Amino acid sequence: MAAPLIAWRHARVVIIGVSLAGLALVTLDADALAAWSGLAGLPPGMTLAEAAADDRVREQVSAAIDEANRAVSHAEAIKRFQILPVDWTEEGGQLTPSLKLKRSVVMAEFADDVEALYA
Repeated sequence: MAAPLIAWRHARVVIIGVSLAGLALVTLDADALAAWSGLAGLPPGMTLAEAAADDRVREQVSAAIDEANRAVSHAEAIKRFQILPVDWTEEGGQLTPSLKLKRSVVMAEFADDVEALYA
């Protein structure tokens, strides 16, 4: 199966790293997750936190990242990623009204997740 959870373009990814570390934080869209989980045979009503911890979801995200990595050089590729248990939203303060990512807010709010990627 292709990576419909990501192919629907309802995920957000921020690349982080110094010296081309290839690290990324990934969020999933709750509405897309609800539709995809039914197709993938996952429990109905799966939360973002449950999805972030689910191996089947991680496999789909990994497949999408692998596909994206084929379009870039090895130095630009994502090598490690973390699926976050929340979505970034304007209401949550991570996105601007025009839906641009507030990188400094994300990096501060998810500092522990970033640190774990470096470990």
